[in-house]
Amino acid sequence: QVQLVESGGGLVQPGGSLTLSCAASGSIGTINNMAWYRQAPGKERGLVASINRYGSRDYADFVKGRFTVSRDSAKNAVYLQMNSLKTEDTAVYYCNANVNGGLGWAVYWGQGIQVTVSS
Repeated sequence: QVQLVESGGGLVQPGGSLTLSCAASGSIGTINNMAWYRQAPGKERGLVASINRYGSRDYADFVKGRFTVSRDSAKNAVYLQMNSLKTEDTAVYYCNANVNGGLGWAVYWGQGIQVTVSS
């Protein structure tokens, strides 16, 4: 079993910055893709940013130039640096990882962490 635990959320003013962290633990062999998703009230969960084990990154159009995704493979961790935050970035942010724990590949989710952008 694999657990993903997010941290770093909270309340920030528009224009401010916040960094989210996600650490994976448990029966981890190889982690391929790690990603951040978000879900705002009344909306579907959608991809924010992803990074694979080779360092290739992908971003949703609405965060390009503002958010940066990175990972530390030695720590099985992924990070999301969020700058120039807008009120519309308010959402629950979820960490996601594609993990092979020895019994095949599976997708795991964190419990989610609230990010609120408000003055």
